[in-house]
Amino acid sequence: MTDTVSKEVRSRIMSRIRSKDTKPEKAVRSLLHRLGFRFRLHCRKLPGTPDIVLKRHRTCVFVQGCFWHRHPGCPVASTPASNREFWQAKFARNVARDQRNQAALRALGWNLVVVWECELRNPPALAARLRAIRGETTTYYGNDLASEAPPALLAADAPAEEASNPNSGLPHSNSKTGNRESEIRFNRPVPKAKPRRRERRR
Repeated sequence: MTDTVSKEVRSRIMSRIRSKDTKPEKAVRSLLHRLGFRFRLHCRKLPGTPDIVLKRHRTCVFVQGCFWHRHPGCPVASTPASNREFWQAKFARNVARDQRNQAALRALGWNLVVVWECELRNPPALAARLRAIRGETTTYYGNDLASEAPPALLAADAPAEEASNPNSGLPHSNSKTGNRESEIRFNRPVPKAKPRRRERRR
């Protein structure tokens, strides 16, 4: 497919593309905030200046565009027909830089989560993946590469049996933790109300 605009117009369009505070990045921030996470943005002290840093969970989140960072298997990650050598070299540099920065972060003991732009089309699935940050320590690239991801990250937070059980909100009798929670919840003494003082009539 040939370009439909002149080189000058294309150059002006490309110069306006943001490297941070993009719409996908803001959407991921909003979702993380609703899930109860607190984070920092664009930490320059870390390799690659991660988009989102969750220091408490020792996790860096990169929000990457499928086109620029070459999301495997995504239809958006196409190559323009014109000037293919230029684009292929540029994409190769982007991918190499991403791999270099991620390797440096892992060497420093950071966990990585890469959110692709196309994942924002399915917010519930993305939310389930972000919730796993609280308990998982690995790099996970998203639903399109689910076969390469650890099975623990693909599971929902609650088992399927609990989701289908209408009484899933009650403590489980077959769990030691559940029994302990039920004892605390139902056997807690009710505080007595203090007697009200009567005012003397003058």
